[in-house]
Amino acid sequence: MALVSSDAYVQGTSMVHRWPPRLKLVGLGALMFAFAMVQQMVLLLPIAAIAAGLYGLSGLPLSLLSHRLRYPGLFIAAVVVLLPFTSGDTVIAQWGWLALRQEGLEAAGLIVVRFVSILTLGFILLGTTPFLTIIQAMRGLGLPKILADMTLLAYRYLYEIAENLATMQQSMALRGFGHQPRRWGVSRRTVQQLAMLVGSLLLRSYEQSERVYKAMRLRGYGYGPGNQATLGRGNANGQFRAGWGLTVGVLAMAVCIVAVEVALSIG
Repeated sequence: MALVSSDAYVQGTSMVHRWPPRLKLVGLGALMFAFAMVQQMVLLLPIAAIAAGLYGLSGLPLSLLSHRLRYPGLFIAAVVVLLPFTSGDTVIAQWGWLALRQEGLEAAGLIVVRFVSILTLGFILLGTTPFLTIIQAMRGLGLPKILADMTLLAYRYLYEIAENLATMQQSMALRGFGHQPRRWGVSRRTVQQLAMLVGSLLLRSYEQSERVYKAMRLRGYGYGPGNQATLGRGNANGQFRAGWGLTVGVLAMAVCIVAVEVALSIG
């Protein structure tokens, strides 16, 4: 149960890979906010096309997108599956007591398309830029040092927690957990064992966080104004001359989406 690193495809040579990190963060971030504001059905096709076009420019494989969308897709499907049948008054199809309603169908479409489009932009950002570079870009854009350090540490130790969980699950399997005869429902013993697994994982994570904190304090973290930073600001200033065309184009699309949304809402 190991986590798949987001840095597996960051060494590409596409236009999006060459996009300076700060400009990429600003452009994709603005586009995400514009997508989140969409409430009009007429804008669903344009935002989906923009997300698909940028993903095509990134050169990332479709297999990566389908793999990353699997679990978020299951979550959003569970959230919106009942909307077309429970929300709204305009019935467009009916099978006995089950009625398909237009308002619910439109709401489900809005949620799904916006969700997938925003996630696609996020995968483009993470798939074409090393995570450390993203943190450096956020620092350069004004993110407080303590938040940058916390984000980097959380990202780093997610993999440690995943490895601990895999080791503990393997140990439980060797002791016979999961090999009992299957029955309807979940037994009390299974729930107790899973609760013990989660509790043990939390305790190990807490103890490890204490050890990391003490090690950082011994190395001077937090003493003085300059010691809190663990990341440099990088040399992104020299890269700002490149990538302006793509940035301006993305920002223009974001502004157009917001303008059309506001105009249609007022009208």
